[in-house]
Amino acid sequence: MSAPSASISAQDKGFFGHPRGLSTLFFTELWERFSFYGMKAILGLYLWTAVSEGGLGVDKALALSVVAIYGTAVYMSGVAGGWLADRVWGGQRSTFYGGVLIMCGHIALSLPIGITGVYIGLIFIVIGTGLLKPNISTVVGGLYDQHDTRRDAGFTIFYMAINIGGFISPLITGALADGIGYHAGFAVAAIGMALGLVQYQMGRKHLRGSAAVPPNPLPPAEKGRVYGLIGGVAVAIAGLGVVSYLIGGVEGVILMISIMSIVLPIAYFTVMLRSKKTLPQEKPRVIAYIPLFVAAAMFWLIFEQSASVIAEFADSHVDNHVFGWEFPVAWFQSINPIMIIALAPVFALLWVKLKDRAPSTPRKFAGALVLVGLSFVLMYFASNSAADGKVTPLWLVVMFLIMTAGELMLSPVGLSVTTKLAPRAFASQTMSLWFLATSAGTGVAAQLVKFYTTSPSAYFLTLGGAAVVLGIALAVAAPAIRKLMAGVE
Repeated sequence: MSAPSASISAQDKGFFGHPRGLSTLFFTELWERFSFYGMKAILGLYLWTAVSEGGLGVDKALALSVVAIYGTAVYMSGVAGGWLADRVWGGQRSTFYGGVLIMCGHIALSLPIGITGVYIGLIFIVIGTGLLKPNISTVVGGLYDQHDTRRDAGFTIFYMAINIGGFISPLITGALADGIGYHAGFAVAAIGMALGLVQYQMGRKHLRGSAAVPPNPLPPAEKGRVYGLIGGVAVAIAGLGVVSYLIGGVEGVILMISIMSIVLPIAYFTVMLRSKKTLPQEKPRVIAYIPLFVAAAMFWLIFEQSASVIAEFADSHVDNHVFGWEFPVAWFQSINPIMIIALAPVFALLWVKLKDRAPSTPRKFAGALVLVGLSFVLMYFASNSAADGKVTPLWLVVMFLIMTAGELMLSPVGLSVTTKLAPRAFASQTMSLWFLATSAGTGVAAQLVKFYTTSPSAYFLTLGGAAVVLGIALAVAAPAIRKLMAGVE
C-alpha cells in the first residue's frame, strides 16, 4: 500500500484539524510511555527495598547498575528495530509487535517470581521498545504529505503524549506500589500497554497505509542469507552474554553491554568516515558531529540517573511528607515531564525572539552540559545537608528545573542538527546514532553508579564538575566546530 496522497492527507482533519490517524498514534504513544515511565519509576525501589517490605533486597550498587543498563539496552535495541521496520515488517507492524512484547514484559514483572521475573520482563521490554519507539514516529510522519504545513504541529501534539504519559504514570504506579505492592504497580503498566494496543488495532484503519510496508524491503533472493546473518548475530550476542555471566555474574553481563554501548557508535563513525558513499564535503560535518555526540553522551549520563541515583537519594534522604501526609517517593519522577510541558513553549518562543542572535548549536549543547552539571553540583550541597537528617523536597524540584532547562537546550536541537549533518547515504543510520548517545551515556553510568553508595556527595560533585568543565571546553571550541559544520546551524 502506498503512502497517503496529498489530497487525502489534506482532506483528513478528524483530530483537531489533523489526520484521524494521529489520534490513534497519540494514545498508543501515551500508553506506551505510561507503561515505560511508570515501571521505571518503581523499578529501582523494587530492587533495593528489603524483602520484608515487599522488595527484592538487591544490593544497592547492583540495583543502580541494573536500572542504568536497562536504559542502555533500550536505546541500542532501537537500531535493530529501525532496520527491521525498513527492511522486513514496515513501521505499522513493528509498532504493534513491539507493543505486544512490552506488555508481556510488564506482565512478567507483575508476577511474584522474584529476580527471574525482573530479568525476563526487562528483556521483553528492551526488545519491544526497540521495535516500537523508533517506528511510531515514522508512522506519524507518513500521515502527512511532504509539504503539509500541519506536519510540525502534528509532531508537537504527538510529543505531548510522551510527557502526559510520563507525568501521570509515576503518580499511579507509585501510589499502587506503596498502597498494595510493587507487583500491582507493574500490573497497571501492563494494563496501560494493553489499552494502547487495543485502541491501536481499532484505529489502525485511519493510518491509511502510512509505513504499512517496508520502504526498502529485502529482495526475496537475499532473505535467507540476511535472516541467517541475523540469527548468527543473535546467537553470538546471547553466547557472549552467557560467557559474561559465567565469568562475572550479572555484573559481567552489565559490563558487556556497557562496552557494546561504546564500541557501537565508534564503529558507526568509523564506517561513515571511511565509506566512499560519504562525499568529501560531508566528512567535515561528520567530524563536527563527534564532539556534539560526546557532549550528548555526557548529558544523558547524568540526566538518565533520575530513575536510579536520584530515585535512591529521594528514597533515603528526602522528606516526602506534606502537611503530615506521606506521598510515594516515585512521584518525584513526575516532576521532569510536567516541567517540560511548562517550559517547552518558553524555550521555543525564546529561540524565535532571538532569531540570528540565538546561540549556535555547539553553544546550546555547551549550555545544556553546564546546566546538567550544575544540577548535580546542587545535589552535592543537598547530600551534605542530608548528613543532618532528611532534606526538603525543594532540593529535587530545583534540581529537576535546572536539568529540564538543559534538556530543552539539547534534546530537540540535537534531533534537528543530526538530520542536517548526516551524510545523505547514512541519513537514517545517523538518526540511530543520535539515540546511541543516550545508550553510551547510560552504559558508562551503569559502571559509575556503583561508586555512588560509597560517597554520594563526592559522586555528585565529581560528575557535576566534569560536565561543567566539558561544557566550558565545548563553548571554547564552538567556532572551530561551526567551521567544520560548513554553514549548518
